[in-house]
Amino acid sequence: MGKIDEFRKFRGTMNNRILETGDINTRRFFSLDSAIYREGVLDAKTKELLGLVASMVLRCDDCVTYHILQCKELGISRAEFMEAFNVALIVGGSIVIPHFRRAVALLDELEGVD
Repeated sequence: MGKIDEFRKFRGTMNNRILETGDINTRRFFSLDSAIYREGVLDAKTKELLGLVASMVLRCDDCVTYHILQCKELGISRAEFMEAFNVALIVGGSIVIPHFRRAVALLDELEGVD
């Protein structure tokens, strides 16, 4: 099992476990988190890119991974990713660089780049 499959499995398993044991507030938060990225005035691609930039600036590798996977499913191109990463870099500064590296490595893995 590869890193991406492991990430998806762990995330799914633990989200289910949290939802099984959490209270109504936990379920409400998870529901809101899912709903906010659906089509609205802003399209889903834009919302996922916003989530990706925020995750990079906040330095959450799990969130960065999640949003990259979501963006790939929505058809975000390498060029679009790079522009979003540059927004994160300018907003977050040099502390974003390690997350930028891991994000590009994940894209390379998803795209089969050596």
